[in-house]
Amino acid sequence: MFKLNVAAYSLSICILACFSTANSSAQIEEKKLDNLIEATLKTFDVPGISVGILKDGKVVYAKGYGVRSLLNKKDMNANTLVGVASNSKGFTCFALAMLIDEGKLNWNDKVRTHIPEFQLYDSWVTAQFTIRDLVTHRSGMSLGAGDLMFFPEGNDFKVADVIQNVKYLKPKSSFRSEFTYNNNMFIIAGEVLKRVSGLSWEEFVETKIMRPVGMTVSKASYNRVTNKTNIIAAHTRTEGKVVQIPHDWSPTANAAGGIVSNVKDMLIWAKFLMNDAITSKGERLLSKRQFQELWQLQTPLKVDVNNAYSSNFKGYGLGWFLTDVKGGYKQVYHTGGLLGTVTQFTMIPELALGIVVLTNQMNGNAFNTITNSIKDAYLGYTNRNWLKKYGDKNRRYLQFNDSIKAAVFGQVADVKKTKNSLKPSQIVGTYTDRWFGDVVISFEGNKYMIKCMRSVDLIGELLPYSATTAVVKWENRSFDADVFINFTFDEKGSASSAKMKYIAPITDFSFDFHDLALKKRE
Repeated sequence: MFKLNVAAYSLSICILACFSTANSSAQIEEKKLDNLIEATLKTFDVPGISVGILKDGKVVYAKGYGVRSLLNKKDMNANTLVGVASNSKGFTCFALAMLIDEGKLNWNDKVRTHIPEFQLYDSWVTAQFTIRDLVTHRSGMSLGAGDLMFFPEGNDFKVADVIQNVKYLKPKSSFRSEFTYNNNMFIIAGEVLKRVSGLSWEEFVETKIMRPVGMTVSKASYNRVTNKTNIIAAHTRTEGKVVQIPHDWSPTANAAGGIVSNVKDMLIWAKFLMNDAITSKGERLLSKRQFQELWQLQTPLKVDVNNAYSSNFKGYGLGWFLTDVKGGYKQVYHTGGLLGTVTQFTMIPELALGIVVLTNQMNGNAFNTITNSIKDAYLGYTNRNWLKKYGDKNRRYLQFNDSIKAAVFGQVADVKKTKNSLKPSQIVGTYTDRWFGDVVISFEGNKYMIKCMRSVDLIGELLPYSATTAVVKWENRSFDADVFINFTFDEKGSASSAKMKYIAPITDFSFDFHDLALKKRE
């Protein structure tokens, strides 16, 4: 059972009481931050965290804590490489803006101008869809729609498949009416970059952005990292215990989240951005006009009137989340998540403040605790004890999800004792989804098995739940993505189609099983 560290809570009260300051130009007391990070590791059961702070153009903090791997026990440090995941999206938009400066592209170009085969579910939306629409999460599709084409790793989908298949993804809302996070549009934006520039997304980002900026060790993709002597292993909570799992990322989605970096390089990126896109050598990589465009609100989001930072607006720009914090300071930020790691990158340009938090466990409460505590110190908030707030929230959330799973598998155990369950003749066969391909259900050795043919790691057992529904229990327990599969039957009692949905809300949204419309082959 996952437990919060009570001693860490007691320590956190002392830490945070001494941590904050009303003077935004003051430097954080290093020892207090050290103690907070150590307590955060324990509270959220995170093996390793690295943290960096940039203030007034200088690195005032860059350290790692814990271990980069539970197996080798090697220390996490400021040089440890981590997949920054969706923090890559800011690089994608910066790269597109560079092409706009060169006169090769425009934010309002229609996507079909550069990718003629591009097609969405609605023909009118297809014709109107712009480069700007690709990178502002306003396509109308559901959260994470189509992410199973690159997630988890081990599938055989390529960028061309993504372009070919997005036309099958039904919209959730009308075009440009609301914010719904979507990775596949960024994958397509990366293909636009490739076709216009003549360079792959990876080559462009490394040669045109990272190297001039001074990010000397960062790579645009995990498979481009040749020296892995100081890189994290991924970890996640599985069956109540945090364990090490294999790295997971498909290069198909690099433009959405492929970059591998460390605290030191990400602080260089922050310094460059807050220096108006001018490198340490005085080279401007982007015009003022295009740089300002990146941080302009494109897609609004609702603001909680009781939010912790007195924010008045919130939304998404071009590859960045945007909001205001105490006193109207603009905050530019993003988070990132892969299987086994989550990261956060935050800038408050008017305070010349940049904060980087990289972790090797899938718990965003850890990076929120650290980032908010650092922000509070510079914004003048005192005694808010984010460690306890997020710790309590984390405990309740895990207990809630565990209770849902326990109830479901309790019913599975009960149904197994009865004869009121699905029969092989009803459900065995091949089911097909137009964008995901074939899913095979078989009956082997007195077990129902399910196998997704284009995603080899998605193999599991079907367990009885009711007369129409089974539970899919994936063999890879680190996914934490078990689902219900509900069958529709014809007049002969044979399944004709099936739909899936999450058992528990903790399931990563990129496991978008609910977007599948499985039809059984005759």
